[in-house]
Amino acid sequence: MVKYTLKEDPEIIIEVSGKDSAKARDKAMDQLMQLLNEGKLSTDLENGFGPSEFIEVKEMSQTESSQEEDEIVEAVQLLNNLATLKLKTQESKQEAMEMRELIDLLFTDEPISETDVTRLKDGFKTLKNFAQANIRFREARNQAEQARAILDRALNSDVPAQTNGAKAKAAAKN
Repeated sequence: MVKYTLKEDPEIIIEVSGKDSAKARDKAMDQLMQLLNEGKLSTDLENGFGPSEFIEVKEMSQTESSQEEDEIVEAVQLLNNLATLKLKTQESKQEAMEMRELIDLLFTDEPISETDVTRLKDGFKTLKNFAQANIRFREARNQAEQARAILDRALNSDVPAQTNGAKAKAAAKN
C-alpha cells in the first residue's frame, strides 16, 4: 500500500495498492479525479496536476519508532548512571585526597605516626572506591555525551550542548 498527498492540500491522503510506481500514481490520479468530480476536494487545481506531482507519504515504521524509543530510554539510563557516579565520586573525593596526602608521607624521610598509618590502612578502601568510581565516572561521561546528543535530537533542542570550557566560563561569571 502506498499513500500520496498533494502539496496544495496535505490533508488529502490517497491510498493505492502496490509500491510507488507510474501505475500506482495513475491509480492515485484516477482517485483524485473522482474526488474532484464529487466535490470532496477543497483545493482548486487550476494550474493542472500530474501524477508526478503527488507526494509520497511515508510513515515511520514501528521498528524505527521503537528503535528510537529504545535509544532514548538507553540515553536516559546512561545519564542517570552518570549522575549516580558523579555523586559517589564527589562524596568520597575529599577523604580520598586526604588519604593521598598520607601516602606521600610514606615516600619521604619524615617520620609517620602510628595513628597516620592506621588511618592510611583504614583509608585504602575509600581511596580504592574513589579511584574506581572516578574511572567509571569518566567512562560514563564519554558515553553520556552521545546520550545527551540523542536526547537533544529527540527534544528538538536548539540549545547547543555546552562544553566544559563554556561551563567553566559560565560558572566564573556567577
